[in-house]
Amino acid sequence: MPGPPNRPPEKAPEAPPTPPRLEPPEKKVLRRLVPTHVTLLLDTWKGAPSPELTGPYEKAAAAFARGDYSAAVSSLDLLAVRFAEPRWPTLPEPFRLLRVPIRAPVPPHWDPDHALPPDEKDTKRARATAEEQLALGRGSLAWAAAHGIDTSDLTAQVDAAGQRLAEPDGLAPFYEAIDALWMTLDARLPAPRTAGARPAVAPASSAEEA
Repeated sequence: MPGPPNRPPEKAPEAPPTPPRLEPPEKKVLRRLVPTHVTLLLDTWKGAPSPELTGPYEKAAAAFARGDYSAAVSSLDLLAVRFAEPRWPTLPEPFRLLRVPIRAPVPPHWDPDHALPPDEKDTKRARATAEEQLALGRGSLAWAAAHGIDTSDLTAQVDAAGQRLAEPDGLAPFYEAIDALWMTLDARLPAPRTAGARPAVAPASSAEEA
């Protein structure tokens, strides 16, 4: 009689995937709040932005100060939508990165990253986010230096952050440097000014209409 059928070799159990490193929520808010602060100080607004823009920022800053990071994110999300509205001036680079992304719908297979494994997608997305932070950091320092705010001690800091980002496993040390940059810069920025409300236009009298 033939012997029992050959059994395939047993596979070693696969190791569970490494859970993603969760960023502290206060750091994630800080990385949006301070660049937004600089955005509202840009010359784009010709003196002072509208209360429709400064209002959500002030709510986000107040929520951040009291540790309500969920409320801060909601206010920043609202402001990101307003930054993208056509009624406001177009933001210069790199600050337009703070607008809500508006992308045309395309089939999934048109996305060059569609076929990448999930881990590679996450890694690529995380590095792109860090590169945006670096661009915002450099842009913020350039604005501050051009407006009389001393940032001479911060230039080397952002350059060091860029060098760390160039390393394969440099995201954690990069964010240590960039978070320190945002905290220091935030303390030196003036508060955004708010444009005054437009005076109401009185309706024409019946005599004038006649």
